[in-house]
Amino acid sequence: MNNQTDYSINVNGRLMIFDVPKVMGILNVTPDSFYAGSRKQTERDIAKRVQEITEQGGDIIDIGAFSTRPGAARVSEEDEINRLRGGLDIVCREAPGVPLSVDTFRPDVARMAVEEYGVAIINDVSEGNVHGAFGSTAPISTTVGTASDDIPPIFAMAGKLGVPYILMSVRATLNEMIRGFAAEVELLHSAGVKDIILDPGFGFGKTVEQNHAILAEMDKLQVLGLPVLAGLSRKSMIFKPLGITPDESLNGTTVLNTLALARGAAILRVHDVREAVECVRLMELQRQS
Repeated sequence: MNNQTDYSINVNGRLMIFDVPKVMGILNVTPDSFYAGSRKQTERDIAKRVQEITEQGGDIIDIGAFSTRPGAARVSEEDEINRLRGGLDIVCREAPGVPLSVDTFRPDVARMAVEEYGVAIINDVSEGNVHGAFGSTAPISTTVGTASDDIPPIFAMAGKLGVPYILMSVRATLNEMIRGFAAEVELLHSAGVKDIILDPGFGFGKTVEQNHAILAEMDKLQVLGLPVLAGLSRKSMIFKPLGITPDESLNGTTVLNTLALARGAAILRVHDVREAVECVRLMELQRQS
């Protein structure tokens, strides 16, 4: 197994080492996420999901309050903050000390989560909003040396807060992705961000075929010398070609998670924590054999 054993990040003052891949459990405090089983809104549901993630071996809890599925209603910043506060109150009570990441593209939402609740990681699905998908933002050049004035606000906020940042690509090919990542990583470093995790962005700005082409060569992202997160869980690249639904996509998710681990994934972001943890353990046995 091509494992990223040399990578580590600073999580709330402690070193998280990727000698063994980590599992990030998804907690959506939204009414409209694409996978109905991940929608948690009541206090009881949120507490139960937190307990499920931790008891099944999850290493990180990723909490989000803005659904990015196609056609989802746009959520105001105020609503996103209110949803997150309600969820984070419960998460911090039920799982004190468990590393948390916040799934947001908004700088002030990220600041609230980090400053008020000690959230350890910013997980930004917009690639710094470089393509303006969430508002008016000029695309970042793929050449290094872009002026500091062009640093996206979420990059600057991550640097100010001093937390690791997950950089997710919305680009459609691996070549474009690597070039874009290289430029954006330099911008993140110039903004003061020390720990960066790369996410190929499966399901974002890509066709089913493009998603599979990127997964097939995902190990090439290691040329950038950073840990890679794979978020494949129950996505359309699984259920569309199989003619099934997200609810029926657990088996396909496990297959693709296995391939991602074999191609260097340091983190699996998943809805189904137990199955992902088992996948990691069995792949580790293979690596050690």
